[in-house]
Amino acid sequence: RDIFYSSTTVRASLPRNMIENSMFEEEPDVVDLAKDSTAFPEFPALDPDEVVYEPRSSRLLVRGLGENDLDDEEEDYESSARLLGMSFMNRSSTRSPSASPYIRQAPPRSCSRPSARMLVVGVFILVLVTSMAMVLYFLPGCTFTKTGCPKANSSTPMELVYPKSTTGEMFPWNELRLPASVRPVNYDLSLTPNLTSMTFTGRTIINMIIQHNTKRVVLHSSEINIIKATFQVGEGKSVEVKVLEYKPWQQIAVSFPGDLKEGQVCVLTLDYTANLSHTYDGFYNSSYNDKTGAKRVLAATQFEPQAARKAFPCFDEPAFKATFLVRITREPEYIALSNMPKAKTTTLPSGMLEDEFEQTSVNMSTYLVAFIVANFTSITRNVSNTLVSVYSVPEKKEHTQYALDTASRLLQFYNTVFDIDYPLRKLDLVAIPDFLAGAMENWGLITFRETSLLVQNQSSLLDKQLIANVVAHELAHQWFGNLVTMRWWNDLWLSEGFATYWQYASLMTEFPQLYLGNVFLEERFKAMAKDSLNSSHPVSVSAQVTTPEQVSEMFDSITYEKGASLLLMLNSTLPDGQFRKGLLEYLRQYRGSNTVTDDLWNSITRVAVQESVSDMMRTWTLQKGFPLVTVSRKGGEVTLTQEHFLLSTDNTTHTSSLWHIPVTYVNDSCSSAPSCRQMFTLRNKTATLKVSESVKWLKLNYMNTGFYIVHYGDEGWTALIDALKTDVSTLTPHDRASLIHNIFSLSRLGRVSFRQVLSLLDYTTNETETAPLTEALTQLSSVYRLLDKRPELRLVARMKAYILGHFGPLMDSQDWGVEESVSSQERRSALLELACSLGRKNCTDQATALYEQWTNSNQTNRIPGDLQRVVFSVAAQSDSGWLSLLDTYRLTTYDSEKRKILQALASTQDPRRIVWILSTVLEGGIIHTQELPLVISTVSDGFAGHLFVWDFVKESWDRIIEKFPVGSYSIQSIVKSTTSQFSTQTHLEEVQGFFSSLKERGSQMRSVQEALETIRLNQHWMDRNLATLRDWL
Repeated sequence: RDIFYSSTTVRASLPRNMIENSMFEEEPDVVDLAKDSTAFPEFPALDPDEVVYEPRSSRLLVRGLGENDLDDEEEDYESSARLLGMSFMNRSSTRSPSASPYIRQAPPRSCSRPSARMLVVGVFILVLVTSMAMVLYFLPGCTFTKTGCPKANSSTPMELVYPKSTTGEMFPWNELRLPASVRPVNYDLSLTPNLTSMTFTGRTIINMIIQHNTKRVVLHSSEINIIKATFQVGEGKSVEVKVLEYKPWQQIAVSFPGDLKEGQVCVLTLDYTANLSHTYDGFYNSSYNDKTGAKRVLAATQFEPQAARKAFPCFDEPAFKATFLVRITREPEYIALSNMPKAKTTTLPSGMLEDEFEQTSVNMSTYLVAFIVANFTSITRNVSNTLVSVYSVPEKKEHTQYALDTASRLLQFYNTVFDIDYPLRKLDLVAIPDFLAGAMENWGLITFRETSLLVQNQSSLLDKQLIANVVAHELAHQWFGNLVTMRWWNDLWLSEGFATYWQYASLMTEFPQLYLGNVFLEERFKAMAKDSLNSSHPVSVSAQVTTPEQVSEMFDSITYEKGASLLLMLNSTLPDGQFRKGLLEYLRQYRGSNTVTDDLWNSITRVAVQESVSDMMRTWTLQKGFPLVTVSRKGGEVTLTQEHFLLSTDNTTHTSSLWHIPVTYVNDSCSSAPSCRQMFTLRNKTATLKVSESVKWLKLNYMNTGFYIVHYGDEGWTALIDALKTDVSTLTPHDRASLIHNIFSLSRLGRVSFRQVLSLLDYTTNETETAPLTEALTQLSSVYRLLDKRPELRLVARMKAYILGHFGPLMDSQDWGVEESVSSQERRSALLELACSLGRKNCTDQATALYEQWTNSNQTNRIPGDLQRVVFSVAAQSDSGWLSLLDTYRLTTYDSEKRKILQALASTQDPRRIVWILSTVLEGGIIHTQELPLVISTVSDGFAGHLFVWDFVKESWDRIIEKFPVGSYSIQSIVKSTTSQFSTQTHLEEVQGFFSSLKERGSQMRSVQEALETIRLNQHWMDRNLATLRDWL
């Protein structure tokens, strides 16, 4: 899935009343099987091989959420009491032996006083008798029978605890992950959506095989009303069965009095009704206005990661692959689409049409199933025995040609490079008006947001670059993710990291004119920014990823961009051809199966001729973060030292692990050609390499293909800066961008002063290449926005003067006409957007003139695509321009243009309009709610909007998470946008207080920890650098 916009998941809260199982108090909805089993006579005894035991020392019912152990003495005492059948709470003083009848009286004077010895003996005898009486009283009656009492399992003094289902009966499973005792083989799905009532009915027939003896079948179901269920074993009679449901975990179950035997084939049939979802996941309804203004409705699906269960009961985990046969009943004015080609259409007595699709020719995970009912049109082409089609609403059919051309070419490329042909007979690409993610890789039926698929033929190459990027990503998934699927979401990078890597690799090969190299470099820098925080996570997460929120949070830049970066590094490290050879081995061995990360490394290791790829890459995937390599030199001896590059120092998790770093380097004698590159593997904390003493400087991480940052020390930085001032082309553009990125990162870490940063930037007055320029502008504008949000007006003015003084001449020299080169378009848009946002008159005058030409010509005088956002943003700062753009937004059908207009509308500094656009996008209608993350991000960048938007998010949080699941990429984006520019203690406490108050509504999200870390880092950076900036600027 492409998360350029967002990603969706099902949200299901954990039951708060199931967190603790205190020995002194039983939870009201928890059944304790260690107590009276006669309370549930209908539930059979559980096979010890099937049940999951919980240690009695644990008070938690949900495994993996942590333990609250009793101290040893308390635990032993309780365990002993359990074995004796006692309950601490039910002890009664009436059961205790009576007090001694001895009453001390004044002894007669003739009697002697008892000796101390006699008193001690008497007390001892009394205690002994009392203790024996207690033991006899509390021993169970079976103690004195011939057979005796059953022996307790002394090695595992456990008790079984299960939740209650919706009916009050015991639910026979107590984990979020499904048991492995049953495997689905085939689903027969029949669905009838009603696009008037926004409901649907369904029948799901699941053929399954029993993996090992069990008395239950547990699967997923969410927001579905099951009307009837039947079960058939082998060739036996189908009988009606009772379905139990446990809503907090979105699970249903059927229990049986006797064992289902290993190897048996069974059929579960479920009839149900449900509402079409009003969010962006499951089987949901969408709408759009046609060219007449009439509202049209449709139904579409989005199942990744855990929403197939909202459309049909299923085993909704990636490892439960099966085949699918789908039938959709629809009204005649619509068409229906699914993963496979349509086999037949039957007219029903009601006049409705039933489309039956071929059974899938491949086993696939439930999250890849898809179906759509809509009034769409298409264009098609036959490519390598696959019918490729692009679908859209009828009004936008003319915008589908570029997507068809791109998909057709990329399909041939992937068929060749992966040496396995795409396995289905058709491949549909469908543009959906209401769609949260950028796209979704459903096998044979890829769904897209309209702005990710539709583009005019005359649009700029920069606009087409976005379309090609998303199409390339989703097509790569047909092999990585669909054909070979991760076993569980903790290894999601095996799908998304690969799709991200191949989207760039394929386009740089097949569409070099789109020049994706700069985009990939920027994305690697963004991934490093996230991975430098303590709140980051490993690419392959070994910690538990179980809850819907935890699964959703895996869809982030670590999984996507860092995963892709590691593959780039590995490919550039291995000899030519070995990387691809290893991937082919991986695909051939595991096609149709599920894998873990080690399967990938082992496949590549088998074909590699050098060191174990597994040993090297495990150091990169199993620990979070990345290394900082520090260079020190004495003559011809260069010492390299590695450490964890970690920005945050609060509650820091220190790791002693090292990375196997393929250090590449060039020097002043040969620095730009690929043949200049030399390599050295740094496996230990410190290592030494030899160079000629005549070498003036070294540049490590050639072309920035490695995922690490380099610190050259004062002398090393000075030598590199002098070299660039002498000849800017002595290093490749990507190497120059890498130096700029590294020195800003080291400044945040506190290893270099901001004065050194500005010293490096002195060379950029002679810089003309896109990658280093855009990196410098990005870093400086980030600092500018931070200062702009503080009461530092003079310093903000000085920073603005510094930026315009450095880059003003280059900004003013930009042409405002049509530019053919993508790289030039990227450079021009970056320069002019910053220039106009800083109010440079030459820029704002040119933008205003271009906007007036466009409006006066009734929008026939086209604005170049790469300039549209800056031109619209300047226009939106005036009342007439803002209102004019709003009218255009309502009427235009050009999706790329519409998105830029929306960003311009959100860039206004008028508080009234900021409030209006935020409330309007949340309500939906004029602006689809799917655009909320984009609007919030744009508003947050402005001075007037950043506090408004933070207050808006706080006040609207509950409404926001109704549309965007907690932990989803959209929520991650909203949290980051609204908090990343705070840098004061007041804001830190406010953010911390708000998210802490949310509890299960978002307080535990990783993005919250990231936000708090970022604010602290902003504080520290300000404390360290404000004085320097005041002096230097």
